[in-house]
Amino acid sequence: MSQKRVPAIFMRGGSSKGVFFHSSDLPEDKNSWNELFLSVLGSPDPYGRQLNGMGGGISSLSKAVVIGPPTRPDADVDYTFAQISVKDSVVDYSSNCGNLSSAVGPFAIDTGLVDASGTKKEVRIHNTNSGKSIVSKVPIRAGLSEVVGDFSIPGVSGTGAKIQLDFLDPGGTRTGSLLPTGNTVDIITVPHAGDFEVSLVDASVPCAFIEARALGITGSESIEELESNSDLMKLIEELRLESGVKMGLGKTIDQIPPTAPKLGIVAAPMAYKTLAGEMVDPSSASLMTRIWSMGQVHRVLPLTGAMCLAVACKIPGTLCARNTKGEMTEIRLANPSGILPLNAAVEARGNKIIARHVTAYRTARTLMEGNVLIPDQAHEGLYTSQSFTKT
Repeated sequence: MSQKRVPAIFMRGGSSKGVFFHSSDLPEDKNSWNELFLSVLGSPDPYGRQLNGMGGGISSLSKAVVIGPPTRPDADVDYTFAQISVKDSVVDYSSNCGNLSSAVGPFAIDTGLVDASGTKKEVRIHNTNSGKSIVSKVPIRAGLSEVVGDFSIPGVSGTGAKIQLDFLDPGGTRTGSLLPTGNTVDIITVPHAGDFEVSLVDASVPCAFIEARALGITGSESIEELESNSDLMKLIEELRLESGVKMGLGKTIDQIPPTAPKLGIVAAPMAYKTLAGEMVDPSSASLMTRIWSMGQVHRVLPLTGAMCLAVACKIPGTLCARNTKGEMTEIRLANPSGILPLNAAVEARGNKIIARHVTAYRTARTLMEGNVLIPDQAHEGLYTSQSFTKT
């Protein structure tokens, strides 16, 4: 069967991978993007492997990004993120991807959307999913993004060039408020399981945080232990959906999108073994956490969820702040792959708490560039255009 060719770049950003497109290489009708993205990633796949596409069978490897000229005067580029479900025909645009945000600057520089010189370039990014701004500071060599460096991040082998990401004014991305209910702690009732204390926070992405002990676990469990506990996984999803309604993301649970709110468990730091088999000293962490993404325990942390958690740790009275240990200048989150450090700036203005910014450090790398192939029957109206990689 003949196939259509669509220019694309396959990139890693932080601890995620995705297929990146220039907006000019996609159909003008955005309603047709969903079918294209599903075909490219290999979804829906009842086997959960996405062998017939570019996806990797887990949420952090099933993503698409579209980058193009800015629609705001304070930005250099527009950036739209799409989370593609592995097993279902779902393409979700309800939230940003913090990890892939780190690859937006390099993509914009290397494809010529943004000119770069010197040793560092500041790229102003407008994330269309959240309406928020991100400032990416990208190391430069010979007019292109630098890849080689000595910076490492949890969950990614090797080292790379350090990219600084400043997520500006991250509060209220979906609900319009940092604390959607006005409370630092709310009660969520699950009919068959009882009442649970949760902290509902909207910073970078809406999140619901619950203490691990309330679920009968420690928070140090491995991914396999958590995901094999079907009762726990079912309860987590029920709590996530009810939290979404409480936050105003939908009037009923069937209106709650799969990517928001994210749900995370928190606990005081304790010793545990990472996915790489290394033991983590609890004194090196501020907080123990595991965060769910698209029905799975994230292998590291979804960066947007981690940023929301870092902000929540600095809001007095939240369950997150209650369990955070040590100095509050840097929040060090213990996760399945190691320790993720973040800086969050939160301030009180009268009776209102404001999240000023969250800073994260990532690495990114282009893995492949060329064309993705789409079967004719999967999508109509695609076309082949010239390469957009700057040489």
